[in-house]
Amino acid sequence: MRDAAEKILTLVVPVYNESSLIGRSFDAIAAFMSGFEPGTAEVIFVNDGSPDNSGELLARCLDGRDPQTFRLISYERNRGKGYAVRQGVAAAIGRYVLMSDADLSTPLGEWEKLRAAVEAGAEFACGSRAVAGARVGKPPPLHRRMLSKLFNLLVRLAGVQGIRDTQCGFKLFQREAGQRVFAAMRVDRFAFDVEMISLARQMGYRVAEVPVDWDYSGHSTVRVFSSGSRMLWDLCGIALRRWFGKHRL
Repeated sequence: MRDAAEKILTLVVPVYNESSLIGRSFDAIAAFMSGFEPGTAEVIFVNDGSPDNSGELLARCLDGRDPQTFRLISYERNRGKGYAVRQGVAAAIGRYVLMSDADLSTPLGEWEKLRAAVEAGAEFACGSRAVAGARVGKPPPLHRRMLSKLFNLLVRLAGVQGIRDTQCGFKLFQREAGQRVFAAMRVDRFAFDVEMISLARQMGYRVAEVPVDWDYSGHSTVRVFSSGSRMLWDLCGIALRRWFGKHRL
């Protein structure tokens, strides 16, 4: 394997039941990878126990590709988006780690905006749809926008303040800082972004919120009631660990 210092970027893409979009997303990711000098970027797909044929489709897409540029981590039981991203981050060797949803709601080229924030002094840069300069093309349905506002209120009540959009799936961080934070994380599902920000700050890292372009794809694995109740439960756990200092830093 090439030395980690040679890799500029690791892109981590969690995948769960994405068979309907794997083909076009993979083509866009491959085009993005081609913009880097050979050997300086990699993408890690993490198939989070998809019950559909996402893993098989990804394996076909990767067949014949450079295994040091295109990698696949796959396991049988669904563990959650947070768990999947954690596996990808642990395996990353790039100087920077970019996490992106498989639907590419934020164009991958937006990573340069986040990189500028990290190079300006932040260790973590969170793409945001809610700060000045963000462009939301196709908006999500009204009920999702209302639930997002409610969730953000609960995030602030849990003690994670100053970030208006914690749930945008487009984030960049320095690999060493990211691996330290993710190794201490406990949340396996959709509230993991909040825990990442909370822990990063507790460890003394700077977190920037950066406006990005975003379009609602219509494809989401977040279910209003089942996912929402789990996210609320996880927020309570994050708040308690913040207040009582239970994280092992």
